[in-house]
Amino acid sequence: MGRNIVIRQELESDHRRVEEVIRQAFYNRYTPGCTEHYLAHVIRDHPDFLPELDLVIEADGRIIGNIMYTKSTLLSVMGETREILTFGPVSILPEYQRKGYGRQLMEESFRRAVDLGHGVIVIVGDPNNYVGCGFQSCKKHQISLEDGSYPAAMLVKELNAGTLGGKKWIYYQSPAFEIDEEAARVFDDSLPPMEKKWLPCQETFEILSHAVIL
Repeated sequence: MGRNIVIRQELESDHRRVEEVIRQAFYNRYTPGCTEHYLAHVIRDHPDFLPELDLVIEADGRIIGNIMYTKSTLLSVMGETREILTFGPVSILPEYQRKGYGRQLMEESFRRAVDLGHGVIVIVGDPNNYVGCGFQSCKKHQISLEDGSYPAAMLVKELNAGTLGGKKWIYYQSPAFEIDEEAARVFDDSLPPMEKKWLPCQETFEILSHAVIL
């Protein structure tokens, strides 16, 4: 990469810069505009937020990306409850994407999660972005939503092999991700203007986000 790369915990003084990075990374990717920067803005105050896994990546002293984690829950069909991890948003500035920085950031977060005693991560995202980092289909691990469906975009990584024990589980995402869409719009409107556009990648995301594995 040829740059001085540092991965560290986010500081309070980083908040505004991190939200700017997230906004640039996600704007018009999944919908015209984005809400991920607002999610970052409010998620830090949620009880499920894990500040010890709130990381930034710097290149030559400049923040170019971040990753944030929350607690989520798995419930087995036998009634066993397991606390797990979910990350998001995870972002890299557009000009630094597809150069390995995102993978480097995620893998460092995985190492820290293991050191903290965590065993499983469940996320919702494009498989093309995550299977290279060890994520697999939720159906392969018998993790479904409450309605019994296996979303194609719901992915699982065992940080320690065998943690899930071959059981069937239901995934419950943290309510931290349930944001007020109108508040998100107002927040975005308060920032320097960016043009909201419809792009074909948004249709791809719409298809993927509604696809299930039978």
